[in-house]
Amino acid sequence: MKLFSFQGGVHPAYRKELSGQREIKEAGIPEQLVIPLSQHIGAPCEPGVAAGDRIKEGQVIGKTVSFVSAPVHSPVSGKVKKIEKSFHPLGQKVLSVIIQPDDEGARDYMKPLGKNASELDPKDILTRITDAGIVGMGGATFPAHVKFSPPKDKPIDTLIINGCECEPYLTADHRLMVEMPEYIISGAKMIGKVLDVKEIVIAVESNKPDAVEKLEKAGDERDILCVLTKTKYPQGAEKMLIKAVLNREVPSGGLPMDVGVVVSNVGTALAVCESVRDGKPLIERVVTVTGNGVKNPGNFFVKIGTPVKHLIEQAGGTAGNIGKCIMGGPMMGIAQASLDVPVIKGTSGILIMQEADYMQEGYLPCIKCSFCVQVCPVNLLPSKLSVIAEARRWDLADSYGVNDCIECGCCDYVCPGKRPIVQFIKTAKIKVREIKEREKK
Repeated sequence: MKLFSFQGGVHPAYRKELSGQREIKEAGIPEQLVIPLSQHIGAPCEPGVAAGDRIKEGQVIGKTVSFVSAPVHSPVSGKVKKIEKSFHPLGQKVLSVIIQPDDEGARDYMKPLGKNASELDPKDILTRITDAGIVGMGGATFPAHVKFSPPKDKPIDTLIINGCECEPYLTADHRLMVEMPEYIISGAKMIGKVLDVKEIVIAVESNKPDAVEKLEKAGDERDILCVLTKTKYPQGAEKMLIKAVLNREVPSGGLPMDVGVVVSNVGTALAVCESVRDGKPLIERVVTVTGNGVKNPGNFFVKIGTPVKHLIEQAGGTAGNIGKCIMGGPMMGIAQASLDVPVIKGTSGILIMQEADYMQEGYLPCIKCSFCVQVCPVNLLPSKLSVIAEARRWDLADSYGVNDCIECGCCDYVCPGKRPIVQFIKTAKIKVREIKEREKK
């Protein structure tokens, strides 16, 4: 099979052997769940319940107030203890519903619509995706119903289901493809029906041959094409995947829909299938718990709102001198200040690292070696952008394309001076946006 790829990128130590062959297990229900009302890009939800209310699994507890939003549902039956601001994995405090689960297991799911995409109305599928609160499960958490509703002047001809999972350590998508391929295939067809595409492609990195085998057995090559991509980071980034598989280039400042493509994660496809076939809203997901800092790395079905410390306990507890807890992978993940933060819809992994696993010293001035330029997958000048940001020349940052950076971390990875290039770029993005907003006003 031909291997598709793109220019640039890096080959970090993937460390997927820690959890790649571990079957998905139930993580169980913690004593208390913290459900943030903002788990997506867009407007946060408003509480749909009050303290003291008895609620059922699947019941709406966060109501949307905007089109670019997604409702939040209770992952368990139980009682609302309180509604207050709690720490979010992104660092800030957001309004959250605190739930104490019970043993009743009462459910409030939606009515199943059917199993075969060919027999369903695309409008009904899209409405179900909206009502189920489904967002991008690859980490971006963009509301799925918005992504699957492109403007009429931008027809979509190809749907790419992203099964690359290029981030080191993480194996949740891999296990989903191996253990639940029928759901992914079915969900892909449902999304394709909504978008009215001509072709559906499932892209998987070459280090997951067992996943490709399972998907091909579960699907029909007349409806869905499985392709192999080279094992390289960041192969799973939307723009890189579109370039590799279709040889189409998303324009600067543009979106995949500008070139007739929608990219969706395998976890999103599974969530769509469950919502349509079973009436199940997005209340749980698969999370990888891994790293040298846990005794028994693995993959778990986790209720949204489960504290990270509960997951670590399910993985046998910590091991060694713990240095960092990262939500996500080592390249694009976010270090957490507390193990009490909850799993949210976009949580694909929890990485526990020992102190010896990462560099802690300071960084040096740029020596203009151009290593970062060579590996940048979107053809930017990361070294120049980092120097510009360090000098606080926000006007220059915009002219050098700072907003085209996908924050993949390849530049940080190869920099001999250990410069926090992505951190500089993130700061520059925020400052450029603030300047433009002031100019508008």
